[in-house]
This record gives sequence, C-alpha cells and structure tokens, in this order.
Amino acid sequence: MGILVHKYGGTSVASTDKIKNIAKKIVAEKEKGHDLVVVVSAMGKTTDDLIELSKKISTNPDKRDLDMLLSTGEQVSISLLSMALKEYGVDAICLTGFQAGIKTQGPHTKNKIIDIDIEKVKSYLKEGKVVVVAGFQGMNEKGDITTLGRGGSDTTAVALAAKLRGGCHIYTDVDGIYSVDPRLYKEAKKLDDISYEEMMEMASLGAGIMEPRAVEIGCKYQIPIYVASSQHDITGTTIRGVDHNMEENVITGLSISDDVLMVTISNLEFKVENIAIVFEKLAEANINVDMISQTGPINGIVNLSFTASTDDYDVIKEVMQQLKKQYQEIDIELEDDITKVSVIGVGMLNQSGVTEKIFRILANHHISFRQVTTSEISISYTINKKDKATTVAVLAGELGL
Repeated sequence: MGILVHKYGGTSVASTDKIKNIAKKIVAEKEKGHDLVVVVSAMGKTTDDLIELSKKISTNPDKRDLDMLLSTGEQVSISLLSMALKEYGVDAICLTGFQAGIKTQGPHTKNKIIDIDIEKVKSYLKEGKVVVVAGFQGMNEKGDITTLGRGGSDTTAVALAAKLRGGCHIYTDVDGIYSVDPRLYKEAKKLDDISYEEMMEMASLGAGIMEPRAVEIGCKYQIPIYVASSQHDITGTTIRGVDHNMEENVITGLSISDDVLMVTISNLEFKVENIAIVFEKLAEANINVDMISQTGPINGIVNLSFTASTDDYDVIKEVMQQLKKQYQEIDIELEDDITKVSVIGVGMLNQSGVTEKIFRILANHHISFRQVTTSEISISYTINKKDKATTVAVLAGELGL
C-alpha cells in the first residue's frame, strides 16, 4: 500500500504507557500493508529539561555542546518505541538522525536539512522493518551531531516523506488545525483542509501546531500533510495545495505568538549606513528578525524597532551592548511583554477592505498596537500582552472564526 511516515510529538510519547499506545497504533497501520517510518520527538518536556540542565553548568553554553546534549532526548524515545514494537511482534529498528542519513548545515541548534541519504532507510523497509527515526537532529559536513531547532521533528518527518515519496501523518496532542488556538478561543472551528501557503503563514507567525520549514518542504514536493490526534480516532486536517473553494474564504484563521521580543533603538542618527550596521550585527549573530518599524527622521534622528524570538534574548542583549559602544548616544530598550496577533487567509489576495475592517474592530474596542506588517495573505500586529485575550476574542468573533 505504499510508504507512510508518521511523526509523534513529545506529548504523544511523554510516558511509557503512551509509547505502548503509539506502538499499538503503528502495529494496526502495519497490518494494513503499509511500509512505515516513524519519527519521534523527545519524551514530554525532556528538551526543556535538558536546556535547564545546561544552564546550571553555563549561562551561555557552547552551541555544539548543546546540540550533543539535546540530541540525547530523541535517542531515549526511539529506543523505547522500538522495544515496544518488538514486544507486540513487529520487527523494528531505531536510528538516530545521522544513522538515517540526514545531512544538515548551518549554525548549531539551528541547522537545516540539505539532503537525506535514504538508502539505509529503504533497505530496512525492504526487510519488513518499521524504521523508527529520531526527529530534530542530523549530522553536518564536519561529522558533528546537529539539531534543527524547535519543531524540527516535523521537518524531519516531511523531509523523509518527500525523499521516500510517501504520505506524511503528523500526530500530536490536538485533533487537527483550528482557525484559532482553541485554548484561547473556545468557539474556534477545526479546519478540514488548509493550503500550504496559509499553514506556512500561520506557523511562521506563531501557531505552534506545525513547523514552517516542514510545511515549506511539503509544498515544494507536493506532499499532503495530515495532522491529527495521537490519542483519539478523530478526523484531522489535511495541508495541501490551494483549490477554488479555499479562495472563497477570505480569512482562514488567527495566529498568536507570545514568543516576541521587541527591541527599540532610540536617538539613532538617520543614515542608511547606521541601519545597515544594526542588521549586519544581528545577522552575524544568527538572529532572525521578524517585524521592523522606523519613525520618520526628526532633526536627523530616528527610532528603530524590530522583533525577534525571546529565545535569542541573551544574544540580542549582547549585540545591543556592542552597538551601544559604537553609538554611545543611543538608548536601547528590550521588551518581552509583547504578543503578535496575525490575521491570515489566502482569499486576501483578491479581496479589498480586509485591512480597514480589522483596524475598525481594534478601534471600536480601544485596542492599541505597536507595529503592523503585511504579506499577500496576512496582516500582523504587535500588541501589549495584557490585551491578548480581548484582541483574540473580538477579532475571532467579528471575523467569524
């Protein structure tokens, strides 16, 4: 019946009982005649626990050392799942990322998959084995163990499906993709389908259900991605190409992110060279900048603001201290009490008036925003975190989400 790649997240394998349940699910799929590759994350909050462990040793641990440490979490999961499958009479083999042929490049803790030598995985599938692969990790050109960053197991699964030309099922602790995070808005609607483009926007703008790079790979190689619950037999959501019916819905959903650090540089002399230097230093530190805003020059002075991930707080603080030495007259403020709310829909491509409607909703409810950016299919606002619940409720309610 072909090859299927399953991926199970940390909450799905958080205990030995859950791992046994996953093994039973895999056995049932195997009995249907599928060849199975199973990608798993570390158990529960293991990755977070390992990060905290490293901080007890070093406030700024070496990234290569950190990759070596974090990669151990998935090794526990794959070993236990392989054992469980064998207990249920299914031949299985567990592989770390590099054993599975996953080749990566980039800075440690933020590597990207560049290729997969799939022959070993294929050979085990031909032997009838279920191949259990550690997500989130690979090996770079130096032979070092690397990790792919948060959500990297999604990327591992979709990349393997693309290489094997198989189906991809992402199993998680929710039963599909919703128009709004149901923990924040109880009336949120579960979506039967969502386009790759919309899902990439939602994921990159804060929806934690999928990793943006995973969806990008799915889109590039046209691999439909099915997202469903690992614990309940409920129909999930399929991420796939756009069709005419999708375009009829102007707005598909809201994405909310608290992982926002806003940095404001005040009293900066307005020269393009100065702006360039700021972002060059951030790039050199491997900081991904999200939203950018700048005031108009007054007496040759501007205020420059940008957002990035709160995970990069310490690195950004260090970069800003370097800038302060170069531009002693500037003032720098780092704020982490910020939330980003994004309105997303492929139907925005051909529909006018969406921006006006959103601004009117915010104005009617006296909700202030700090920044706004747009793409072809999204509008994003940064707001004070204290206004998050109200903003989500009024936008979701009045936009019919």
